[in-house]
Amino acid sequence: MGGSRWRTLLLAGAAEGLGASIVETFARAGHDVIGLSRTERSSGHLKRLVEQGGGSYTHLACDIVRPPQLIAAIAPYADHIDVLIHNAHVLTIRSFVETAVAEFEQAWRVACLGAMVSAQAVISHMAARNDGTIILTGATAGLRGGANFSAFASAKFALRGLAQSLAREYGPRGIHVAHVVLDGLIDGPQTDRRFGPSPSGRMDAKAIAQAYLDLAAQKPSAWTHEMDLRPFAERF
Repeated sequence: MGGSRWRTLLLAGAAEGLGASIVETFARAGHDVIGLSRTERSSGHLKRLVEQGGGSYTHLACDIVRPPQLIAAIAPYADHIDVLIHNAHVLTIRSFVETAVAEFEQAWRVACLGAMVSAQAVISHMAARNDGTIILTGATAGLRGGANFSAFASAKFALRGLAQSLAREYGPRGIHVAHVVLDGLIDGPQTDRRFGPSPSGRMDAKAIAQAYLDLAAQKPSAWTHEMDLRPFAERF
């Protein structure tokens, strides 16, 4: 991971579930964490997890779909972000004719525009150091658009294209850009609320977080650009 100083993770979409597992895993591996989300709702819990891991936690409450607000929130910390993970998304499941224009646009703004603005805020600093990692959380919908997923799939397809473009432009400048396809439901409170409790065959958030940490530790001679993760029971 390089150097003796603590590294800093910026997590866009800091919340319970996968977000909490990511901050805990990275803190235990020597990272301070800056969490970014629309509210302060999970900030206390995330702070405790990071501090238990030995790191410090800073919470930035701002709306990721409002670029000026997002840029202003990140700016004071942008020059020392080593790892950016964009985990924010809006899962809209609705027939195409019932999908409102605002819903379609919101899905893209959260998943793709938010990633673009966050990456643009830190990437020049990473390039100046010739070191940094950007991980974008994708989904099966970014590879295959399913019925009733027009908004979500369009947003995730766009995110995948952004990841490929950034990897080709900034890989030669020392920045590892990775796109992770999460193929399955992640076990956690948010999934339980939406789909009911049924952990069998679901993805373990801690295992995903460890995969993210492993990506951030890869050497430039053997970088993974795209990784797909799924539970053993998932059909593909």
